[in-house]
Amino acid sequence: HLEFSNVVPIWMQIANRIRGEIVSGKISPGENLPGSRDLALQYSVNPNTAAHVYQELEKEGMCETRRGLGTFATADVSRIDAARQEAASRIIALCLQQLKALGYSDQEAHEMIIKGE
Repeated sequence: HLEFSNVVPIWMQIANRIRGEIVSGKISPGENLPGSRDLALQYSVNPNTAAHVYQELEKEGMCETRRGLGTFATADVSRIDAARQEAASRIIALCLQQLKALGYSDQEAHEMIIKGE
């Protein structure tokens, strides 16, 4: 179940969840995803919202729709790896930004991240 935020559009929150499940391996490369109607029921959203989720993920190359067969997570492992790296880079950049806002130097912040402190 996903608790929706009022700050980010619902379709984007669902797309982020599915993207995260693909890059983390929870959804396997090439795995069949729920149909738009099933996705809409799963998240209690309008079917048009669910269709929009898949349209956006398809634009990114994270899934593909095969006529008559359904929607599938990308089987392109290099695309998945690139998306994982992009996500990690965003997380690290945000962490560094927040540490700098707390007054840590770049070097101190980097050291904290490396040590996992």
